[in-house]
Amino acid sequence: MNHEDAKKKQGSKEPGVEGKVKNSSVPNLDDWLEIGKIVSPQGLIGELRVYPNTDFPERFEEPGKRWLLRPGETELQPVELLNGRYIENKNLYVIKLQGVSDRHQAENMRDCRFFVPVSDRPELAEGEFHVLDLLGLQVFMQSSGEFVGTVVDILPSGHDLLEVKFDPAFITNNEELTTDKEQKTVLIPFVMEIVPVVDLATRRVEITPPPGLLSINN
Repeated sequence: MNHEDAKKKQGSKEPGVEGKVKNSSVPNLDDWLEIGKIVSPQGLIGELRVYPNTDFPERFEEPGKRWLLRPGETELQPVELLNGRYIENKNLYVIKLQGVSDRHQAENMRDCRFFVPVSDRPELAEGEFHVLDLLGLQVFMQSSGEFVGTVVDILPSGHDLLEVKFDPAFITNNEELTTDKEQKTVLIPFVMEIVPVVDLATRRVEITPPPGLLSINN
């Protein structure tokens, strides 16, 4: 399964995720993105509370086909989303599915997970990126062209953070990183001032870190 597919904007303060659960044992989901999980019924008419795993509100607000994976099963089943609304202070959606009309039916859907095909990723505005596309990018110092390492994760924060695994040669060539407890990764704020170049075509990121940033985890 893919790690995750979130919408990230350089300098964004609104982190979010759309993707697949790490270390999942469910097979054959490489072409699917997890977008949320049913956590409980809502009321008596079959509505469901869903914890979202997506940056895209249309996933639970616009009617249409979604795919559901029940706990313990390995096959996705299509379901029809009739409507949905966001409960802002709880970070939840309340949705209605076709064929779920009472609380008993809704209770039986607890812990089911929603998916959409990877091919269904929405187009993004300029300066926005899917997290799935950022993972694995090679990171270089813009000033010298030196290879720093590889993006291995994106962490939500005030500003999103790129977790970069250092290339061993970069550690060897930089004395401030060569200590008794060798630093393996660094967190780099995903903001334009520090990450001015993201080139998906060449799988390349260029950074201009301020002094001390690359050794801040030591």
